[in-house]
Amino acid sequence: MSCTTILVGRKASYDGSTMISRNDDSQSGKYTPKKFVVVHSEDQPRHYQSVLSKFSMDLPDDPMRYTAVPNAVPGEGIWAACGVNECNVAVTATETITSNVRVLGADPLVEDGFGEEDIVVLTLPYIHSAREGVLRLGSLLEQYGTYEMNAIAFQDDREIWWLETIGGHHWMARRVPDDAYVVMPNQLGIDLFDFGDAFGAQKDYLCSKDLMDFVMENHLDLNPGRLFDPRAAFGSHDDADHVYNTPRAWYILKYFNPVLDITPESDDLPWCMIPKRHITIEDIKYLQSSHYQGTPFDPYSQREHAEQGLYRPIGVNRTSFMSIIQMRPSKPEPIRAVEWLCYGCNTFNVMVPLYTSIDKVPEYLSNTTNEVTTDNFYWNSRMIGALSDAHYQKCINHIEHYQEAVHAQGYAILKEYDEKICAALPNDCTALCEEANQKAADMAKKETAKTLGEVLYEASNAMKNSYARSDH
Repeated sequence: MSCTTILVGRKASYDGSTMISRNDDSQSGKYTPKKFVVVHSEDQPRHYQSVLSKFSMDLPDDPMRYTAVPNAVPGEGIWAACGVNECNVAVTATETITSNVRVLGADPLVEDGFGEEDIVVLTLPYIHSAREGVLRLGSLLEQYGTYEMNAIAFQDDREIWWLETIGGHHWMARRVPDDAYVVMPNQLGIDLFDFGDAFGAQKDYLCSKDLMDFVMENHLDLNPGRLFDPRAAFGSHDDADHVYNTPRAWYILKYFNPVLDITPESDDLPWCMIPKRHITIEDIKYLQSSHYQGTPFDPYSQREHAEQGLYRPIGVNRTSFMSIIQMRPSKPEPIRAVEWLCYGCNTFNVMVPLYTSIDKVPEYLSNTTNEVTTDNFYWNSRMIGALSDAHYQKCINHIEHYQEAVHAQGYAILKEYDEKICAALPNDCTALCEEANQKAADMAKKETAKTLGEVLYEASNAMKNSYARSDH
């Protein structure tokens, strides 16, 4: 899937949280309906069978409860996409990444292996830390292999780990520095790897057991005698990257580090950076919604530029959903994880904050089907986006008011229920978490209906068959 990932270490965030975010974008010409669910232990399969490949395996008999955002329409597999388990460990899977023919020739992809469709279900219910997630997925890759190149983020309240697959069976992972952020735009991204640490203390690096031998035997190291550069060894260097991938990383890097001397087509963009200031939830939402505002590449600019629409936007039309998973170490465990969720094109949508220590989710967020309807958040978000895009200058003011109203009220609901739940501890607070989520969903439903009416009015006024004269 063509996606954009942003990771934020705890010392780089505004409140000490770790944060992982990903736009889940459908393939070109497709729009995949999504829903938010809770998977209980008894509903997790004990034998797993992939839909898109012949991969199957037995799973442990002690899964944890977890949230997920699977496909709403059956037929192509689960695609659980992201979630948080009851130990407050999170995963977002996956960022599809690129490789090169030397790697794929040395370790071909495995036709009957597993892929993005499967990864959340195979890992999240069984891990108790981000590091443990890396090790579980790594062992599965070595044993079964994968049919595609992917990158996966694992998160707890202290650490974020980023794993990238290499060919069919190999992998490497790097811990996100606590004071840094990471940007990933569909390319293999890790630009430095310390084999000494990976085969020693394993403080910041992990990899498949034979990765060093694999590199040497296949002459993959293009910088011998210097620090190993996995992007040069394992990644792609195509002209297509310069219009599809690197511009997205460039825009985000320049937002957080304005003096950085880079261009949209730079090949050596840093994998991680220390931001100029602390990063907020709103920063991530703004960037995941970006269409290169303030540049000649903005497709919505009122000034015509030869380069307008040249690069693939971050906030693309075919986004299925976006999440920001925020792990707040200062909060007690029942409310430590907050999953900020939105559906459809991010340029025109809003986030709803949701606690994850729950047994059920609001129907407005979970009742998505293939039927277009105003009864759920997914289809309302899609309709607002399509109407607003076609009449951008008329509608953008309504969208800005919509986003401000929902996000401010979302923070107010979190503050209210953080205090209520802290006061209720050590009692079971599941019901209070569900009450907060329902209140957030009801608020979003009200504001979304209002905004849909506003943008529908603007679109109706702009119809080609309009006529100024009317009946008395």
